[in-house]
Amino acid sequence: MDLHTTSGTSPQVILTKAFSSPFKNVVATARTCYSGKGIVDDEQIDLEEGGRDRSIAQSIYQAGHHTTFQHAQFQFALSGISRHFIWSFLHSHPFYNSEQVSQRYVRLKKDSFYMPPITGDARQLYLDTIDMQMAAYKALRQSLFEVAEAEYFRIFPARGKRPEDYKKGILKKTQEVARYVAPVATLAYLYHTISGITLLRYWRVCQEADVPHEQREVVGRMVAAVLDHDPGYEIVLQEPLGAEDFAEFPWVNGASPTPAFKDEFDASLDGRVSRLVDYKANGEEVLAGAVREVLGRAEAELSDDDAIELALNPGQNRVFSEVLNLTTHAKITSALHHPAYTFRKKLSHTADSQDQRHRMTPGSRPILATQLSSEPDVITPALIEADEPSHRRYKATMIRTWEAIDKLKGLGVPGEFANYLLPNAVAVRFTESADLLNLHHKHRMRLCYNAQEEIWRASVDEAQQVRAVHPRIGKYLLPPCTQRLMAQARPVCPEGDRYCGVPVWKLDVGEYERLL
Repeated sequence: MDLHTTSGTSPQVILTKAFSSPFKNVVATARTCYSGKGIVDDEQIDLEEGGRDRSIAQSIYQAGHHTTFQHAQFQFALSGISRHFIWSFLHSHPFYNSEQVSQRYVRLKKDSFYMPPITGDARQLYLDTIDMQMAAYKALRQSLFEVAEAEYFRIFPARGKRPEDYKKGILKKTQEVARYVAPVATLAYLYHTISGITLLRYWRVCQEADVPHEQREVVGRMVAAVLDHDPGYEIVLQEPLGAEDFAEFPWVNGASPTPAFKDEFDASLDGRVSRLVDYKANGEEVLAGAVREVLGRAEAELSDDDAIELALNPGQNRVFSEVLNLTTHAKITSALHHPAYTFRKKLSHTADSQDQRHRMTPGSRPILATQLSSEPDVITPALIEADEPSHRRYKATMIRTWEAIDKLKGLGVPGEFANYLLPNAVAVRFTESADLLNLHHKHRMRLCYNAQEEIWRASVDEAQQVRAVHPRIGKYLLPPCTQRLMAQARPVCPEGDRYCGVPVWKLDVGEYERLL
């Protein structure tokens, strides 16, 4: 079985942690289900050809009884992989845990970019374009400093007496914005932990769009590392599906996106970053009824208003002031699963790479190639718009980037490889849904002024729109500081030295404004 190929960039995959006998554990847990003698131990399992345990493994796999494959976890140290691959594949589902290097806080370095298998003039054009993007990144870090410094000391006037002490922190702010010109080819390193069944799924779908070449390369190395640790997984390992096996294949292969889509989508946002397009109309009444069911109370004993307050008011429900996210486990807050909301939204690739980490607010993210237009189609951060010279450089960089991508395709480079030059700023259009429990948690994190700017703006949009349709619910979609104030928890801001400098807990959501 060909587990990996050779590419221009060679990813590094190391299996750092794993169960000692993971595949035997699959069978041991399956046999325990029907054991009248207690727990079946891994050491009791024999996977020899033709044996009972090998047959059980194959049988439960083919029948779709895959919970037994979830016990064994594999932790990989991955490096030399692109941000585009991480967004499109590794983080496009909920069944993983990752900790990756942050572009917001770690400065990008030269030669830290994915190189697809292209040669000759196309390779040189690819490298020259990255050099151009990195020059713009470096220049924007500096040119944005003056406007960022002015805003920083407006927020923290006392710190203006010692400006040199805060120069590094201000550069972090400009760096966060400058990264928008960097390509999605930027390499990352991370710990990535998944279960055995997730790894089997990875391998089965590794040839889907957007980046099948890199996917097969990286996942092949992950599978090879696991087979080296425990060859038992070979018993159930299937070959990857072909690109043509996916429903989207006829729509992606050689097709060009239609300009009408972009115009239609953007008009539907009605000027927002995120627009509420659907919700459960009786969400408040259903929530109240569910709270009463948890407590065994009739409506005459606990009104809708009082039930919603009991579930969502941090002054009555102190679970919301806890450092741990306990809402899924607590009885009352489990009622928040029932109201639900759907938003249509438009974010940059880099912002959505963070937004998708909220795995319980899933979205139908696109095959990015199907949304690309022939002209620059990007999100522009507010800080860049506030400085005209920086804005001019930003727009010029985007024009040159799109021209380079078009030239690469003219040289015969597949779109899959040319699109690695797309900037972090490239627009991503999609629909996202969430039940109230998980939307509430997301807003508690992302309405904080320290949150990534675009996700913060989207969350402000969403909180205001939920408040309009469900005011008794919406008034409790709040940042952590306001939640903690209502719960009488101290300190009000949980960020410590990272305090944003704005007493947000004194503001209504409709008054929220920020530049940094």
